[in-house]
Amino acid sequence: MASEYLVEPLGTRHDRKGFDCGVDALNLFLQTQARKEMERRSAVTYVLVEAETPSGIVGYYSLSSASVLLDALPEELSKKLGRQPSVPATLIGRLAISTRHAGKGLGTRLLWDALTRSEEASQKVGSVAVIVDAKDDAAAKFYERYGFRPLPESPHRLFITMATIAATRAAARA
Repeated sequence: MASEYLVEPLGTRHDRKGFDCGVDALNLFLQTQARKEMERRSAVTYVLVEAETPSGIVGYYSLSSASVLLDALPEELSKKLGRQPSVPATLIGRLAISTRHAGKGLGTRLLWDALTRSEEASQKVGSVAVIVDAKDDAAAKFYERYGFRPLPESPHRLFITMATIAATRAAARA
């Protein structure tokens, strides 16, 4: 029987020390920084857990507010966004799946959860896009498969507009 997974905000009951995605920086963030950032309200971390073992973390991502210089966006997009020097965006700061759960499509599930949450929030607090800083070419290719586009001057900084996310969600519901 397949496991049922839930995504929820990181809480004190979650076993952060038991998480290992194979990347020290991502493990360390979850173990030492994620709760502090939530307390400061500078980022919110969401964890993917199995319903039958809700304290164990299968994967996680973090979201925070950001801004993007209008000049950094492709011209066809920046022309539509007005004359301000920067525009609000949502940053996926980190996204990781434990090595024990790799290869199950859970990274995709977490990404779509983050995009859905971001697009819904943008209807209450302005945000024109989701941005992500890919750690390497392989990570950039992962995000590109889901509609992210690299910023012209920063190929590892990618974005997807809220309009694209909303259209993708609407098409999936149809």
